[in-house]
Amino acid sequence: MNARLENTAVMARRVEPADSLDYFPTPPWGTRAVCEHILPRFEARDAITGYFPMLAIDPACGEGHMALALREYFPLVTASDIFDYGFGGVADFLHPDAKTAPRDWIITNPPFNLGPEFVLAALDIARRGVAMLVRSAFLEGEGRFAKLYRRNPPHLIGQFIERLPMHRGRWVINGTTATSYCWLVWHKYSPRPADPAFSWIPKSRKALTRHDDWLRFNGCMDVPKTHAVMRAIEALKKPKPYRAPALTLAEVRAELERERRPATIGDIARELGALL
Repeated sequence: MNARLENTAVMARRVEPADSLDYFPTPPWGTRAVCEHILPRFEARDAITGYFPMLAIDPACGEGHMALALREYFPLVTASDIFDYGFGGVADFLHPDAKTAPRDWIITNPPFNLGPEFVLAALDIARRGVAMLVRSAFLEGEGRFAKLYRRNPPHLIGQFIERLPMHRGRWVINGTTATSYCWLVWHKYSPRPADPAFSWIPKSRKALTRHDDWLRFNGCMDVPKTHAVMRAIEALKKPKPYRAPALTLAEVRAELERERRPATIGDIARELGALL
């Protein structure tokens, strides 16, 4: 397991650079939570296989953290991303010429700054429904309401009652966060809601985390500051006290002078004797 040496909890006031890909991997239990507690409100699972008998896609898959968890609930999951993270295909979901094959469900953790665009594009492609994992702050904003929610209100808001830690570029198993997250769900076979339904997602971190997740999903851990490794690193950062050299400067110069003097016949004889 790769150990991370600094705590990098994501704060709710996080501001992303304009050119950021906004890659924050979803903990697997966060994906399982929507499949266990939210999607069954809209779709039935097969009694024999336990799958939702449909096709799903994650168009912002990153390294596959969400897509791999979705595969536990759907018989077929396709995945892509605008950047090649080494998992799934490479495609710009929002490009006008993008040819995303229709899927029953589009489920993803979209870039925050492009959230409305992702939802609208997904609603055009999905045959049955769309589920988006977003910061709870995504629910507010006059511009976002006018662009998205006025005409396309979600059918359900699934709010995590515990924090869902997400860190830039990595899944930290023991991570913490000050940011609140929720799932937004649109279902095409349900009547358009006047107002979204609201549901609490029960505590799922312990209940839906599996013993091999750290290996399957390339998890890492933040090392606390009190750990021996952290204490050793801090000790290396401290300036070391000056210690006088074993020889004085005058002694070093005298030694160099002795080494530079011409060798005598006696010196050569002693060296040859030592070699023989």
